[in-house]
Amino acid sequence: MPILKWFPPSGSPRTYVLYKPVTTIGRALGNDVPVASADVADTHAQVIFDGRDFNLEEVEKAGDIQINGKKKRRARLVHGDRLTLGGAELAFSMFDEPAVPRGAPAADGASVAPAEGFSARLAGVRKLHEFSEKLMMMKSLDELLEAMLDAVIEVTGAEKGLLLMLEDAYGSDGSATGQPGKPTIRASRHVNKEAITELSGNVSDSIVRRVLESGRPLIVSDALTDDVFRASESVVALRLSSVMCAPLLSQGQVTGVLYVGNDRVKGLFQKSQLDLLSIFASQASLILQNAMLLNALRADNENLAAELKDKRFGDIIGVCPSMMDVFRKLQKVATTDISVLITGETGTGKELIAREVHRRSNRATGPFVVINCGAIPENLIESELFGHIKGAFTGAIASRPGKFQAANGGTLFLDEIVERPLNLQVKLLRALQERVVFRVGDSKPEKVDIRVVAATNRVLEDEIKANRFREDLYYRLNVVNIWLPPLRERGDDVMIIAKALLSKYAEELHSKVQGFTPQALVAIRKHNWPGNIRQLENRLKKALVLCDKTLLGVEDLELDQAGESSILPLEKAKEEFQRKYVLEVLERNNGNRTQTARDLGVDPRTIFRYLEREQNPMPSAAGGGPGSGRND
Repeated sequence: MPILKWFPPSGSPRTYVLYKPVTTIGRALGNDVPVASADVADTHAQVIFDGRDFNLEEVEKAGDIQINGKKKRRARLVHGDRLTLGGAELAFSMFDEPAVPRGAPAADGASVAPAEGFSARLAGVRKLHEFSEKLMMMKSLDELLEAMLDAVIEVTGAEKGLLLMLEDAYGSDGSATGQPGKPTIRASRHVNKEAITELSGNVSDSIVRRVLESGRPLIVSDALTDDVFRASESVVALRLSSVMCAPLLSQGQVTGVLYVGNDRVKGLFQKSQLDLLSIFASQASLILQNAMLLNALRADNENLAAELKDKRFGDIIGVCPSMMDVFRKLQKVATTDISVLITGETGTGKELIAREVHRRSNRATGPFVVINCGAIPENLIESELFGHIKGAFTGAIASRPGKFQAANGGTLFLDEIVERPLNLQVKLLRALQERVVFRVGDSKPEKVDIRVVAATNRVLEDEIKANRFREDLYYRLNVVNIWLPPLRERGDDVMIIAKALLSKYAEELHSKVQGFTPQALVAIRKHNWPGNIRQLENRLKKALVLCDKTLLGVEDLELDQAGESSILPLEKAKEEFQRKYVLEVLERNNGNRTQTARDLGVDPRTIFRYLEREQNPMPSAAGGGPGSGRND
């Protein structure tokens, strides 16, 4: 198992096994790796295992981190890295037991010659490399374990290899239970690269028991003459010769063993092969733990799906009191034919509510037609709404029905209803009152049977006072008002929605992301989300496309962690605020530059100018604002 070793100024080094997806390091006692040093922050850094690599990253910006003498904020750890956190010295190792140095004394007191077994060790390293490549290709746990056993058998010269696991060694969350039971064979392979069909009579219980109890790897050169094991019933009955056995470790607990043997050759295995077997045992431990974690994540997804059944209202997710009020009102009004006005900030899901009104109405089998009033040019809106006849205007080469006619027998959804000139509002009022429309260029009325649902993110009472919206049209549309609360006022709904969106888009975008880090969930809950669900959705899509890890972190979602920002000169701070605000409003408007310019009261060229700066950012004195890269 990978380890972190801390070297205190006085006393012996302390070793910590990295068995969790996220391991915290700091001065506080609650950390996974507590480092009692005055210049180490309470939670200084963390090591994240993404299923393939171990990555070290900062938690508190004030904490100094150096890897092999170079300052870093985030980096992938490799075997042998030396870490300096503040003044504390640590070392990272991929294995519990370091390899024996060339020429150093072996465990039995003998000296290992520099050239001894060089070709064998080289072959072992190659096999380990080949197996590491297979780790990235294979998905089946059984295939991985079989490939590993085949590699071990080939490199050691054994005729059989087995992986034994202690029953109940792992819990449902992938962690060691600390309650080992009877060892059972999880995988087995023969030298001919086939599974061993007759498993009984292939393993010495006494040798396995010794390794399980001691937690140390073991070589038996000739079991029948060994002082310790020659009296063992299993050794005598099986007539065992060469045996090697290495423990599988998780969270400091022995959870199984990797066992290889050859009953035809005595003294087959050497110390260097035992080292290699221990490395493969560490790989097996990681594979099994990762599989358990994936099973736990799948179980979490299943639990999430079951949980969402109680928290869904059609395609809408929410359990906060204000959303429960929305659902109650929607259920009552849906079965009627009266007009509904949906209000709320941009991105709160007004169209979803409108679709749910239609789906639960008596018109559910009819069409649901959407008109985004803010996206249609003024000179075309009347034709889009009511249709036109051939020759009504330049370019009208054929008669065409409008949206009102297309919605006949169903529901017409008028989104952003305020974005229409007053003269058209008069015609719209008449169409809604009389359910009769006139195509552009025609004097013949057409009856339409429609239910109207409208939506706006503006305060219509203010628009009426400013003479931008007709009061009579307002009362025609606002028979029943459904107000949608902003995401920041919906409590834990934001985390439920984030998990549901992640599950949906990770599959659509073929992303390997499985969930969020704990810090990311906290940041999602604390963020203001001015663009509401649309902003959260867009942020998640971007993170899923760009992230190479299995868990989305705070930096992937581009959310701010707690901490003070750098002090900027006033002019630079004003420019930075304006840039952030323009980009934020653009995101809230789903990338619509014209609408953004209209909302901000600026020329559209101003929006283009800020976008050009975002695509070609200038280096700033602070060196860390949005749009600037962070080099490790």
